[in-house]
Amino acid sequence: MNRINSLFQIKSSGILSIYFCAGHPTLDSTCDIIRTLQQRGIDMIEVGIPFSDPMADGPVIQDAATQALRNGMTLRTLFSQLDGIRSDVTIPLILMGYLNPILHFGFEDFCKECVRVGIDGVIIPDLPFADYLNDYKPIADRYDLRIIMLITPETSDERIRLIDSHTDGFIYMVSSAATTGAQREFDAAKQAYFSRINAMNLRNPRMIGFGISNRQTLDAAQQNASGAIIGSKFVSLLQQSATPSEAVNQLLEALK
Repeated sequence: MNRINSLFQIKSSGILSIYFCAGHPTLDSTCDIIRTLQQRGIDMIEVGIPFSDPMADGPVIQDAATQALRNGMTLRTLFSQLDGIRSDVTIPLILMGYLNPILHFGFEDFCKECVRVGIDGVIIPDLPFADYLNDYKPIADRYDLRIIMLITPETSDERIRLIDSHTDGFIYMVSSAATTGAQREFDAAKQAYFSRINAMNLRNPRMIGFGISNRQTLDAAQQNASGAIIGSKFVSLLQQSATPSEAVNQLLEALK
């Protein structure tokens, strides 16, 4: 069974997923960060593929992607680094990146490499849903890769149900229509959005991301979905810390 599906069968609530950008803060830090996160009890990891025009990301992740590219990170380099990661890493690993680098690599070749190194799913924020259904889903299914789709407060109920019917793994609930970035709290509009989605009784579990950086936002996310995804906060801590272990310690302290 795909590791993403296994995780949600074993743990239906309180899941914590962490995002960071491959090649940041240093070119060779990717696997050390993954192993450190697993050792500290993180349930799932999203590894960002750096891209020069990350339209859904705020300044923190944009800066991290720029630094990673300057460090020399490429998709081919990332796959090379991940070779052998499954010798000691057992939690689900997801690649998150934009369509351009993946198409340049070749989508089927990308899927083959994902399977080879042990990637369980892919998040492609700028992949149109119709293209996913027609062109990408059949290939991903062949390789048992989960393509995770995003929804926002502006996504219609009809589109959400369509996504729920044609995806597997989990649905990524973007907390707002804005770009990524830490927030102190979720306002009434976001809480209403969470309640609306809860009332839909969707088939897939959901994870809430964008803006989670402290105990208050973490609790709100985990009360309204199976878990939370933290990105910008951790990326900032990686930039400021001497080691991945120090960054993880600071993150977990901020979430107490």
